[in-house]
Amino acid sequence: MNMPRAHIQMKLTTLRLRLIFFLLLLVFTMSAGVVVILIITGTFSAGLTQSKQLLLDELGHAQENVSSMYGDISVQAISFSRELTQRIEKELADEHKTLNELSDQPQEIEHLISELFERTFYSLQKAKCSGAFLVLDTTVNTSLENSQYSKASLYLKNMEPNIISSTSPSFTLLYGFPNIGRSNSIALHTQWNMEFDVSDAPFYSVPIATAVENPTLPLSKLYYWSDPYTLPGTSEEVMLCSVPLIGARNIIYGVCGFEISTMLFKLSNMPDNSTYSRMFSMLVPMTNGMLATSRSMVAGGYTAKEISKIGPSLYIKESKRSFTTYGRNNDNLYLGYHMRTQLYPSASPYSDHVWVTAVMVPKEDIVESITRLNIILACLLILLITTGILISIVFSNRYVQPISQGIAIIKSANPQELPKTNVQEIDDLITYLAQYKNDLNQRIEKDR
Repeated sequence: MNMPRAHIQMKLTTLRLRLIFFLLLLVFTMSAGVVVILIITGTFSAGLTQSKQLLLDELGHAQENVSSMYGDISVQAISFSRELTQRIEKELADEHKTLNELSDQPQEIEHLISELFERTFYSLQKAKCSGAFLVLDTTVNTSLENSQYSKASLYLKNMEPNIISSTSPSFTLLYGFPNIGRSNSIALHTQWNMEFDVSDAPFYSVPIATAVENPTLPLSKLYYWSDPYTLPGTSEEVMLCSVPLIGARNIIYGVCGFEISTMLFKLSNMPDNSTYSRMFSMLVPMTNGMLATSRSMVAGGYTAKEISKIGPSLYIKESKRSFTTYGRNNDNLYLGYHMRTQLYPSASPYSDHVWVTAVMVPKEDIVESITRLNIILACLLILLITTGILISIVFSNRYVQPISQGIAIIKSANPQELPKTNVQEIDDLITYLAQYKNDLNQRIEKDR
């Protein structure tokens, strides 16, 4: 009955190791199952999927906002042009003069522009833009050098276009006769000039040239959106929607329109950056399959310095399954999406100008976010496996302990005097072996 101690210990050790092995096998099997389920359900790529959906949603919002904003201003600019043209023709008819005949007559020009002020000021408030302007093809002094580029103007700026207010302190006069500003309680802008220099003003020359080349086109097809443009003497970039002032017999008096400043664009189209603080949206022209970022309007958490690092253009690398990649040279700088934005009707002379609305995030921000999520999942899996291993070791020790106690009891001189293991099968075995030992001892005594 007595087994060598070393042999018993070897059996117990083998039993404990076998139990630990099976428990660990169960732990790793369940962990592998969890990993497979996470992979199948896309949990590991959930961060990527959520980021894609977030950017697509932001692109949808940005596209809707930009289209609505630019569309409304385009329609109002056309109406503004018609109203000013009617007023100009009425004033010229009353004076029995043409616009060219007003040159070198400051008082006559000031009177004409004064008559147009009320309509310009009202249109500026109605359009909810950052500026309204009119530039007439005449000048107060033809004897000045380059006078052919100096044009009589009225340019009103709304310094707080995002604030609803009926008071006038937020309005300033950027171009025009100072008496017009004083008589209407509007201060002069810090970069005020009386006339506009159109020597480098595409918003003036382009729509006039187009109107001359296409005399039969309606006014609704002749409005023009300039690239972001820095007004002479100022520092802020603006986009100008300009419409030619076309009177009877196709006489062109100049242009008028509205302004969208970079600040207004940013305030109106700021994306939700609660997830990615450096997310930004932009309205940008596309040329030769690249985004001309040097001619874009940007809204987002990026500073002007960081935006300037983008460079003059970004190449586009689209993917059906993942983000569109935007880069420069061999660097993948941004991830995001873009969508064409229709600024002109199909029959417009500028319909071949392709503009897109884009929403982007620096690549490292998305990679960091997805990596952080996967690290958290990996740590949770490691914690699960570690906990399973510890539980397996503790459980195997507690499971084998009664067996060890039972063997110790069996090996004792009088097993019935020792405490029970409280494991029914082992206690029954001990009782049976103790009874068997007593019966065997009694037989031996009888045989003597």
